[in-house]
Amino acid sequence: MSSKPLSFPIPFEVQAPTCPVITDKSVLDAIGNTPLIRIHNIGKEYKNVDIYAKAEWKNAGGSVKSRPALKMIEDGEKSGKLTKDKIILDSTSGNTGISYALIGKVKGYKVKLVMPANVCKERKGLMADFYGAEIVTSSPFEGSDGAIIMAREIYEKDPDKYFMPDQYNNDSNWQAHYETTAQEIWKQTNNRVTHFLAGIGTGGTVMGTSRGLRDLNPDIKCYAVEPAESLHGLEGLKHMESSIVPGIYKEEELDGKISVPTEESYDMVETLEKQEGILVGHSSAGALVGALKLAATIESGVIVTVFPDSCERCYVNFGQFKKYYENESTHKIPKAD
Repeated sequence: MSSKPLSFPIPFEVQAPTCPVITDKSVLDAIGNTPLIRIHNIGKEYKNVDIYAKAEWKNAGGSVKSRPALKMIEDGEKSGKLTKDKIILDSTSGNTGISYALIGKVKGYKVKLVMPANVCKERKGLMADFYGAEIVTSSPFEGSDGAIIMAREIYEKDPDKYFMPDQYNNDSNWQAHYETTAQEIWKQTNNRVTHFLAGIGTGGTVMGTSRGLRDLNPDIKCYAVEPAESLHGLEGLKHMESSIVPGIYKEEELDGKISVPTEESYDMVETLEKQEGILVGHSSAGALVGALKLAATIESGVIVTVFPDSCERCYVNFGQFKKYYENESTHKIPKAD
């Protein structure tokens, strides 16, 4: 896929990667060790609070989900549950599916993904298809829970055919963040981090990173970020009271939960573009909304959050993605199911 640069400069550290060209397994080395970005202008009214975000789109696969996807697959190999004759099957709202598809392509596995039909296919479905994954769609009205149920039904009909990592209940999910994300944040802040927060999807990021940071400093405060509404527009995030609660999510271990309205998160996408030159989607913007709410409650500290992904060179953000593809690309946008 060809692409043209945008009309204004984007700092390298906040640029989104294009789909990696797979030549060998070294592409998997580009998972982890992502940059930590300082938020300079937004929230500067909180004089004694520094806010940082992990730029997780710098992972191969383009999101934070590459970390647990790689560990779940490699732990499956080590246990003997994943063999070359099995198909990797799981439900996903998009990002984990892209990571499964990329890693499966590199390692030689077939991948089958169950996604809600309303997932942003322009970016996520197309990328997964680029890596050769089979995509099955569930009801758009049932969200990620509907995809979870459908994936389980597919697996139960023929369990010998599939390896199902089950990202919502797999301890390797949170362990990936315990082993990598937490260690990186600790080093990148020179051991100064005082507060951590992350959005709830599977719960792996917030639980694993929180546990890892607290092992390094028990005084670090850790929070989950969730949509304020049960019917929300923050793709990839879960409203816990109205959702199937992931088995790996243990809210009692956290210091609290911060609710972020969909509308505020949508507005923050534009604010991040204009004030920081950072181009991300709604879940990342929601994480920053949560960080600002937290900053307003403390006198001083170093807050770190996670920006799960970008907006694929920002065509989605600027409402130009379809126009770009129609005018500049030989690829056609997939039709909604």
